[in-house]
Amino acid sequence: MEAPIATNRLESCLMPTLVLIRHGQSAWNLENRFTGWWDVDVTEKGAEEARAAGRLMRDKGLDFDCCFTSVQTRAIKTLNLALEEMGRLWLPVEKDWHLNERHYGGLTGLNKAETAAKHGDEQVHIWRRSFDIPPPPLDAGSEFDLSQDRRYAGIAIPATESLKDTIARVLPYWEGRIAPELKSGKRVVISAHGNSLRALVKHLSNIPDDEITGLEIPTGQPIVYQLDDALNATDRYYLNER
Repeated sequence: MEAPIATNRLESCLMPTLVLIRHGQSAWNLENRFTGWWDVDVTEKGAEEARAAGRLMRDKGLDFDCCFTSVQTRAIKTLNLALEEMGRLWLPVEKDWHLNERHYGGLTGLNKAETAAKHGDEQVHIWRRSFDIPPPPLDAGSEFDLSQDRRYAGIAIPATESLKDTIARVLPYWEGRIAPELKSGKRVVISAHGNSLRALVKHLSNIPDDEITGLEIPTGQPIVYQLDDALNATDRYYLNER
């Protein structure tokens, strides 16, 4: 039986409606490892974060017309679990690599604390939080080499990315695929990753380069954007705070 969606006082305010969700806790989040493009699943805690996000959106009266996510399991599963709680598994979903997490290059798979001990806290902080300095590139043939992964057939997989590089691939996809749906009046939810969502938040909220790297986006917490017809943000908030 389809879950009921409450009458929504939020949607009566401003259209279009956009909700961003960072995937629930992943196995490598738990192990404190650099993940990037490597495909890891959510933990049971992460799955429950996704279900809780779905229940919250349902109870707050949010509803959607279309959904976007990356091609990474943790984001796809988060979206599916949330939609299941809303009774909206039937909604159309577009999966695209442009919404993938930032590629952490040669840091992929490494424990963050061990990497800091080896290279120094300052260097690791630069790799993680610099706007335009990427980590060392991933070696070809590494165990984390995705060149033979079917989902990336025909794609020039990056060897590493800075946040600036991530923004450079996310924003054209936003302009070409997501923004037109919003401008047509559709309500949109995006399930993605810390850095691909930072790219969108930076764009929508006009956050400077030197500030966006410090923005923390918690797992499984829906961020609501109220936008005007030109997709300028009029409000941004975590759904659990209102």
